[in-house]
Amino acid sequence: MSLLRIDASIQGERSASSALADLVLERFTAERPDAAVVRRHLGADPLPADAWPLAVGGSFTPEGERTPAQRDALALAATVADELRQADAAVLALPLYNWGVSQHVKAWIDLAIAGAAPGTRLLEGTPVVAVVTRGGSYAEGTPKEGWDHSTEYYRRVLVDVWGADLTLVERELTLAGVNPALDELLEVATLMRKTAEEAAGDAGAELARRVA
Repeated sequence: MSLLRIDASIQGERSASSALADLVLERFTAERPDAAVVRRHLGADPLPADAWPLAVGGSFTPEGERTPAQRDALALAATVADELRQADAAVLALPLYNWGVSQHVKAWIDLAIAGAAPGTRLLEGTPVVAVVTRGGSYAEGTPKEGWDHSTEYYRRVLVDVWGADLTLVERELTLAGVNPALDELLEVATLMRKTAEEAAGDAGAELARRVA
């Protein structure tokens, strides 16, 4: 069996989302050491920005008339879609950037959709843990309530479009201690981090049970 891990952070070793995904994977592999892990890091190795329009254009072009760039884009789209379709489980580390979905993740989603037949549920019944991190707080009653334009989008795509059996692990205030404007929230941020880390470990153990 195989697990697909997707990272999207641009923060390298400082990534909060990747750190939580590490905890999910650690608990998962402790219980399923036989699992092969397929990795794709959208932040460190971004998909080409023009791959999606080339794949879409190529899909409407007779095969013999496709350009080399269109053929390459269609092949890449098929690979991305197949990674999702062939996964027995998945861990997705998806940070919030500028109040929405990062360009790296959006390119991945668009390309996966282009790489499969219309309406294909690429994660039908697949247990998926999505780790979503946010630098500030977007909770009810905060100044930026409603500014998170990514989490519900992920839920719509992963569950409603692709059919995933989704578990969401969330952490806010990851920039507390980095952004001075959030210094007064350090205690709250520390508690949120601990809670998220516990949730990540539990999610990894449950993920292993669900694919057993």
